[in-house]
Amino acid sequence: MTPYQQLETGARSLGLALDEKQLSWLMQYLSLIQKWNRVHNLTALRDPQKMLTHHLLDSLAVLPHLCADRLLDVGSGAGLPGIPLAIARPDWEITLSDSNHKKSSFQQQAVIELGLSNVRVAPGRVEDIRLEQKFDGVISRAFSEIADFIACTCHLLATNGRWYAMKGVCPDEELAQLPAGVEVERVVPLTVPGLGAQRHLIILKAV
Repeated sequence: MTPYQQLETGARSLGLALDEKQLSWLMQYLSLIQKWNRVHNLTALRDPQKMLTHHLLDSLAVLPHLCADRLLDVGSGAGLPGIPLAIARPDWEITLSDSNHKKSSFQQQAVIELGLSNVRVAPGRVEDIRLEQKFDGVISRAFSEIADFIACTCHLLATNGRWYAMKGVCPDEELAQLPAGVEVERVVPLTVPGLGAQRHLIILKAV
């Protein structure tokens, strides 16, 4: 099975109907990560097969559980999960944020090369970001502990918005230390095609 076929099959198993253009964009994005990774160390993964499952499919696995026309991806790194989500949902507006200059530069380049008009890059510390319009959803794949994630981003979440924390094993200790005024709405176990590890999406809201 070719990487393209693996991506197509994996996306289908996640319930996603991606067209040829979207699949090609995702593969092009993966190639960009591999190219930049040789110099800028965007990700510790080097194996293309693992990058496809651990990055692309892992990012796409959360899509059926998100409800956010305007989404902020915090600590986005190489643009994960924001860029795969933006490719899959061109009707969403997605903002990528990372404090690492090299990673933000890569995000900008990927947005330009892929022609992603629904993505903007907001470099710098998320605590310092000030935008007029807030976000329906704020997502993090590998940012920090959940309490810190919430504290750093609460000024950017719209009323009735949701935080989405992507985790491996369900972080029971972190969930026991949530700040006042925040509660867990759902804990969603995820099955990522080709990834033999536990994955969970923690959905939180203000109360």
